[in-house]
Amino acid sequence: MATYRSVFDAAELRAQLNDAGINTKFMASIWKYVLQNPGCELGEIPDLPSSAYRLLRTKFKPFTSTVHSVFHSTDGVTTKLLIKLQNGAFVEAVIMTYDTRLGKYGGKPRLGGPRSTLCISSQVGCKMGCKFCATGTMGFKNNLTSGEIVEQLVHASLLTNIRNVVFMWHHFDTISCHVVSENDDDDGIYLLMGMGEPLNNYTALVEAIRVMTGSPFQLSPKRITVSTVGIIHAINKLHSDLPGLNLAVSLHAPVQEIRCQIMPSARAFPLEKLMTALQTYQKNSQQKIFIEYIMLDGMNDEEQHAHQLGKLLETFQVGCRCRGGNKCGLWRLDRAFLVVNLIPFNPIGSSSQFRTSSDQKVSDFQKILRGTYNIRTTVRKQMGQDISGACGQLVVNLPDKRTRDLTDIEDLRI
Repeated sequence: MATYRSVFDAAELRAQLNDAGINTKFMASIWKYVLQNPGCELGEIPDLPSSAYRLLRTKFKPFTSTVHSVFHSTDGVTTKLLIKLQNGAFVEAVIMTYDTRLGKYGGKPRLGGPRSTLCISSQVGCKMGCKFCATGTMGFKNNLTSGEIVEQLVHASLLTNIRNVVFMWHHFDTISCHVVSENDDDDGIYLLMGMGEPLNNYTALVEAIRVMTGSPFQLSPKRITVSTVGIIHAINKLHSDLPGLNLAVSLHAPVQEIRCQIMPSARAFPLEKLMTALQTYQKNSQQKIFIEYIMLDGMNDEEQHAHQLGKLLETFQVGCRCRGGNKCGLWRLDRAFLVVNLIPFNPIGSSSQFRTSSDQKVSDFQKILRGTYNIRTTVRKQMGQDISGACGQLVVNLPDKRTRDLTDIEDLRI
C-alpha cells in the first residue's frame, strides 16, 4: 500500500513543489482550504496550477491521521483525542478549556473568558523512562513527522478554537496551570502536555511550530510552550531557531542524585550544566521559564528540598526592563520571569513505588519558595483524571509489537 505524506508536512510539500517548478506560495492556500474543508479531496482546492493537482494526488493526503476516539471528562473541561496514525500507531492529544475570569490579577478578578489549550504529542511513546510516568512505560516506538504534529492541531480545531499550544514532556498530560502575566491585558500561559520528549524530535518540532505560527494558523509564539526533561544541546539552539517561545523544564528534584533516581535520563544532563543552559536561554530570549516539579511523598517534598530548590533558582537572571532594553548592560534578579509549578503526583498503577504528597506538604513547600525566595510558585489543578488524562496517566493501552526498549543512558546525546 502506498504511503502518503501529510499535506501539512511543510518541508516535503515545499521540496516537491520546488522539484515540479511550482511556486511555493500556494502552500498557504492549500492549508487554508483543507482547514476550512476538512473532508475535502486535494483535487477540489481551487486556483492551483494543473501540475500541482497531479502532484498532490500522487504524493499527499489532506490528513494521514484520523481521530479514532474522543473522550470527555466529567469535569466538562477536558477532552482527550485518541489519534490513529498512518502506520497504525496511536497518540493522544488533549484539549482543555480554562476560564481566565476564574484567576486573579493583583488580587482582583481578571478580565477575559474561556480559552482552549491543546496539548500535543511529538512521539509515540518516550525514550526517557521516568519512573513516575505512564508514557515512559510504553517504551519508544517512533517520532512523529511534522505533518502528524500539525494534524493534531487541525483535528482539535474542528472541535473548538485553539488559542494555546503546548509541546510538553510526557508526564504532565492534561494538568492545567494558569500563570498570570505581568500585563493586565494578557490572557496568560497554560501548561499542558502530550506524549514524548519534544526536543528528542527536534527537526519535526521546529518545522511544525513554524507552520503553526505562519499562515493560515497564525498562532503567536508566546502562546506556545515547549517542555523538556532538559536536553541541553537542543535548549542551546532553541531560541535561535524558534524565538519567542516559552520553555518549561521538568526538574523534579533540587539535586542531581535524587533527580537521577526518579529520572534515569538525568544522568546524561548534569544539573549544573542544565542550569547554565537555562540561564543562557533566559538571558537571550527574555521569556519566562517554567520549572516543573512533581511532588513525591518522602522523595523530594521535604522542607530541605524546598530550600535546596530555592537556592538553586536564586542564580537565575533576566535582562532589565528599562527603555534601553539590554543596551544598558545592566542585569538584575527578577524571578517574576521564573515560575515553579508544583504538580501533585498521579499514581499510574498499583505497582507504583511513589505516593502522593499531602496537601499540607505541598502548601508548606510553596510557602517556602514564595516567602523565603520570592519565587512565583503555582500548584497545578488536577483535571481529566477520569479519562486517564491527568498528570502521569497519558499512555496508549493498545498492543504494538514495534515498541522498542527504553534508550540506554549511553545512547543519549549530551
